Amino acid sequence: MNKIRFGVIGTNFITDWVIAGAKQDERFELVAVCSRTQERANEFAAKYDIPYTFTSLEEMAESPLIDAVYIATPNYLHASQSILCMKHGKHVLCEKPMASNAYEVKQMIAASRQYGVTLMEAMKPTLTPNFRVLREALPKAGVIRRYFASYCQYSSRYDKFKEGIVLNAFKPELSNGAMMDIGVYTVYPMVVLFGRPNKISASGVVLSTGTDGQGAVNFEYEGMNATVLYSKIANSSLPTEIEGEDGNFMLDKINQINRVTWQARPVASSGKGPLTPVEDISAVTDKDEYYYEVAEFINLVQAGKLESEVNSHENSLITIEIIDEVRRQLGVSFLADHIRTIY
Repeated sequence: MNKIRFGVIGTNFITDWVIAGAKQDERFELVAVCSRTQERANEFAAKYDIPYTFTSLEEMAESPLIDAVYIATPNYLHASQSILCMKHGKHVLCEKPMASNAYEVKQMIAASRQYGVTLMEAMKPTLTPNFRVLREALPKAGVIRRYFASYCQYSSRYDKFKEGIVLNAFKPELSNGAMMDIGVYTVYPMVVLFGRPNKISASGVVLSTGTDGQGAVNFEYEGMNATVLYSKIANSSLPTEIEGEDGNFMLDKINQINRVTWQARPVASSGKGPLTPVEDISAVTDKDEYYYEVAEFINLVQAGKLESEVNSHENSLITIEIIDEVRRQLGVSFLADHIRTIY
């Protein structure tokens, strides 16, 4: 089984999580790390027994030692770093969100096609067995009338924010904020399942730095409504629900789908008949949740495919276009929105 030699760019906790899942795939070989300082690169390399370290991304991109890169740097760097690596023939698995805005994502997609390399957004829930179970079972619900998803998680960084210390999570110059960080988890699955909405209406709380702290977005589809809630300044334990004329599905958490249930609607047309049983249709797996995105990416690389059928270029582009519109309605602007760099 041919191994894919990976280099990682960015050494934060998300990189740790992805590596833990990736190691469950025998085709994954971690051979290089790029960090801003040699000290941090050495520290991370020692942690995972990585043979090669870089402090220059260009040197890493030019290196014949690696086949693919996983990028987990701040959002505003995703496009430039991905395109640099693709220019040098490296396949790119880029952490969500794909980039700052649709302009950058379009350039990334163009680079993937120009240089003939795989590009995929690392949106993990949509590639898991439980999401596949949902997609396969969705016709049972008949005509779909509503999609609802919520991901609200109070951030410890918000405590610092209230103390007057602004960390990266709330810096617009880094293309950050609640929608970019966690709201994207509510939108991407909706796009995979139902495509592009016809209308978007957003409201939210914009913090003093200019980033969004939370938001609520309503979407209109043909014959269907969708609503998503997201927040980094309040918690919620609400599940995700997909309602159809013949029944409904419930997902425990949209960002980490551990349980999927199905409940057919009561047979009595009045709705007053006995409730139908709730059926647990969850998949059973012994794999880490991050395993599936890496396995999908490696499958694509080995098959010579430029994109995933699930986390496709189109789905990533539609998602970021939705986010751009939500930000426009909320009045959230990034530095990257005013720079039209041709990479």
